[in-house]
Amino acid sequence: MGNKIILVWVCSLITLYATAAQPSPDTLRVDLKMVLQETAEVSPDIRAALSNVGRAAARYELTQSSRILPDATAVSAVAVVPGIENPNEAPLEELYLDPAVRNDYGNLRPYAQAEVSLIQPIYTWGALRGAVEAASASADLEEARAQETILGASLRAAELYYNILLTNELKRLVDRAGDVVAMAMEEINRLLEEGNPEVDDADRYEVLITQQEYERRIVEVNQVRQTAHAALRRQLMVADSTRIVPVRDALEPLTFVLEGLDFYQQSALRYRPEILQAEAGLAATDALVRVARADYYPQGAFGLTLSVSGASNRFRQPNPYISDGFRRTSARTGFGLLQKLNFKQTRARVAQAEAHHNSVRYLAIAAEQGVLAELEQSWRHVIIQEAALAAKDSSLAVSKEWLRVEQINFDLDLGDTENLVKAVRTNLTLEAEYYEAVSRYNMAIMKLLADAGLLTHETDSFFE
Repeated sequence: MGNKIILVWVCSLITLYATAAQPSPDTLRVDLKMVLQETAEVSPDIRAALSNVGRAAARYELTQSSRILPDATAVSAVAVVPGIENPNEAPLEELYLDPAVRNDYGNLRPYAQAEVSLIQPIYTWGALRGAVEAASASADLEEARAQETILGASLRAAELYYNILLTNELKRLVDRAGDVVAMAMEEINRLLEEGNPEVDDADRYEVLITQQEYERRIVEVNQVRQTAHAALRRQLMVADSTRIVPVRDALEPLTFVLEGLDFYQQSALRYRPEILQAEAGLAATDALVRVARADYYPQGAFGLTLSVSGASNRFRQPNPYISDGFRRTSARTGFGLLQKLNFKQTRARVAQAEAHHNSVRYLAIAAEQGVLAELEQSWRHVIIQEAALAAKDSSLAVSKEWLRVEQINFDLDLGDTENLVKAVRTNLTLEAEYYEAVSRYNMAIMKLLADAGLLTHETDSFFE
């Protein structure tokens, strides 16, 4: 009857499958914390999102700096200019009185000119302040988008990590099947040669078919394992030759303390990127409404223009009504008002800004409700997976005890072979299902933390 038991082991083991990678020359030892940290540091999509954050911060700095002298220019020029032909030798400060004075193009000299123009808004009815607040909210919005990208990448990395742990466990079961296949074939051949009446050619053919199925499964397992490890290598941006080895190469359930639903809901409202984006969007659109309304009122500004020009062969004339364009100094300053007179356009811009703000407000309400609904589903899913894991653990313990009893009875010639076969099959099936349940439970926890916005905020504090 021993060969029958071996056949059961073979048939049960080869039905399992796994996904992990082949050994590679270099080794990178990882755990969950390292995978999450490394993903946040090297992931290209996260880096792209952080670049957008930097760009939004630069826009904010630009807008904020525009409050002081938003329009300040300095212009300079250098050229050559003709001198003065003074046939009557008129006094230099009275050249404008002599009609015989002409330009002397045979006396060219260097000429320089500089002009500085400044405009400083004095009161804009909140337009400048609103623009700065909108830019600040835009920077907050990009920061929240980056956090959303980080959460998504972290959850994806955690799934890849647990996939490798799961497939390593299942791969060990498949490897055991290879040894059992060889043992089964050897045992069948030996019993046939001895003429054992309990074994016939049908048993040998069954083992041969099982062996072919095993060969197919082992190829599939190896290829899928390579794909899984390649995916994690891509996620961590390491070389293809790197062998990824978990620090603890055993798939175990996380020791996790599940808090009440209200705790995770409050955390989601505080940390969830979608909520933060909605809040930033509301702040930005509210500021833009105030910017649009400011066009109803006149805006005050102060202006200053300084101009100086000169050449060594030209002379400044003291008469305020007469000046030489090639040698003079001037200053103009004053206060002014700027009023947009097309109030119909202003009303349209205000209506457009208000409509945009209302749209964002409704989207914020929808985002909050969606986040809370998704979070509750994830919270209850953890409870379901925890119960499923406990049931699988208990079932596996019972199957081990059953198998142990059947093996003892069989060794004492007291047991039923059929019962032993069932015990072996059940134990192998439950062992594989247990590891799958562990993986689902761990990923349910990761999903809950991600939905609460906590996966990247002090994750260690949520585990015992």
